[in-house]
Amino acid sequence: MSLPCSVVFLTVALLGGLRIAEEVSWPPPPLFTLVLALLLVGALIRCRTFAPEHLINESRSTPERGNGVVILPTVFVASVQAFNLVTLDTGLPRALLVVLFFILLLNTLASSADRSQLLGSLLVIFGSGFVLKFIVLSALSRSPEGILARLFQWGFEELTLGMVLQPELDVSTGYVAFLTFILFAYGLMRLPVGEPGGTVPAATGTSVYRR
Repeated sequence: MSLPCSVVFLTVALLGGLRIAEEVSWPPPPLFTLVLALLLVGALIRCRTFAPEHLINESRSTPERGNGVVILPTVFVASVQAFNLVTLDTGLPRALLVVLFFILLLNTLASSADRSQLLGSLLVIFGSGFVLKFIVLSALSRSPEGILARLFQWGFEELTLGMVLQPELDVSTGYVAFLTFILFAYGLMRLPVGEPGGTVPAATGTSVYRR
């Protein structure tokens, strides 16, 4: 039995805000992640990767329609936390990454991409953010061991004026982030898909919603 989409996206919303360092915390998402999430939901609907009208289709039972009403806000909240997860904490790279995400999403929203193209674009957006934050910059920001490693980190920090290195996170945060993105992708692929042109199929007793 598969998990309902609402449960999947609520789990993403919970794990997306988790930060494991010396203490476990759930910092609130930055304001710009709400803008990015709004663009993402708009792109999902425009590209017919997500068809909210199917969630309240007359062919669905009352409990199913009630569950469908919950899906849209949970998709938005999960998108906010997904961007919160890949957003860097400080420095110039944070601003550059946010601008890059914004431009990519605007381009996707303005284009006539189909479902596979949109999901591929999201894979590039979130995949590149994950690699940059949890692999590249995490390795550079980790407390160095040995004289050569300390010298390298000191030289790198001086060269970049301290604007690149990030606060050190526990290695388990990266694994939680990877699991979160798998769940997010799973939820997106199970959303009801719309027909080209935005038409809603006639009620046939069979729901297009992938429960």
